[in-house]
Amino acid sequence: MGKKIEAVFKTPSQNQVLSDCTVFGPEQAKKAAAFHRSFPEYSPTPLVELKSLARTFGVGQIFVKDESLRFSLNAFKVLGGSYCIGNYIAKQLKTDISTLTYEQITSPEIKEKLGSITFVTATDGNHGRGIAWTANRLGQKSVVYMPKGSSLERLSNIQALGAYACITEMNYDDTVRYASTHAKQNGWVLVQDTSWPGYEEIPTWIMQGYTTMAYEAHKQLAGIKPTHVILQAGVGAMSGAITGFFSSLYGKERPLIAIVEPETANCIYCTAKANDGMLHNVKGDLKTIMAGLACGEPCGIGWEILRDHADCYASIPDYVAANGMRILGNPIGKDKRVISGESGAATIGFLSEILRDPTYSGIKEKLQLDSSSRILIISTEGDTDKENYRRIVWDGICSK
Repeated sequence: MGKKIEAVFKTPSQNQVLSDCTVFGPEQAKKAAAFHRSFPEYSPTPLVELKSLARTFGVGQIFVKDESLRFSLNAFKVLGGSYCIGNYIAKQLKTDISTLTYEQITSPEIKEKLGSITFVTATDGNHGRGIAWTANRLGQKSVVYMPKGSSLERLSNIQALGAYACITEMNYDDTVRYASTHAKQNGWVLVQDTSWPGYEEIPTWIMQGYTTMAYEAHKQLAGIKPTHVILQAGVGAMSGAITGFFSSLYGKERPLIAIVEPETANCIYCTAKANDGMLHNVKGDLKTIMAGLACGEPCGIGWEILRDHADCYASIPDYVAANGMRILGNPIGKDKRVISGESGAATIGFLSEILRDPTYSGIKEKLQLDSSSRILIISTEGDTDKENYRRIVWDGICSK
């Protein structure tokens, strides 16, 4: 295996003015959750406590939010896509999304007012599937472009929802630019959770949609306050949103928050390590089994939150995520099995390595992980590429 986990830690500044998290805080999350509840398919995803695994790892409690059951789409991404599209429609109708439900948006009167809208996006699969699903449910159109090397199964899943979808010969970030160009040329609406100057409203809506996960988890914890939250990052939108929620909820008493990325697409880690006030991109093919995290350019909105409110930024080899998939898929004792895909299992894989490998005792100490730790993890996807899931879990193959 050879390659190792790398981690950098934030150095707190007493005089630092922290970025405002309330845009992703409990009130906004409650609003997003209310919109999601209006969909007939909605139900909260399970929060699974892995008691036997916690004992094995020597920590107090481990909770895993299982997003494989989200809207029958096997991943969390639909939360952001649906809330974004809902907000866009609300804006077109000159109202607030809090006044709209799924039933209202799909009514003949509203559809006649809106006319035909085409939403376009770039995706490795999960986000595009969420956009296609939402557009399909709301009677609108979608176009989905995927980066080279994308799974044919994920492509087929998107096409089955009525979207025009294809795999390009570009990496993720160039595919985003390609989608943006086509949106401008065709009058389509670009829906990405990557932000840049002049393109921030839609990514903010998407990130707010993600906070439904945190809102549900907080309710499901029923008064238990996590000491640690470990989150995976692609562009940093989901991790920024969830970090924003818990930082807004708990203020100075927030949990310690660690961010995990693939070593070949570690733009958040590189930005944190440089610590020079600039965003740092990762170029090239971004080859990793963690397809949902294979993003080379940070989301500016997400980074502002992560910069000020996260504590640790880690870069991990593929085998770490592969081990996480096997750990969740082969539970100890009476723990419940969680089917977690390559990106979904990155965080439990990271936790396992830090707690079990003496090589990482320094990281473990800085993370303050011990027998009293209560750790919240989000498994962001199930086996969205079933063939690859089996190759990794059955055959021990962890290279894409």
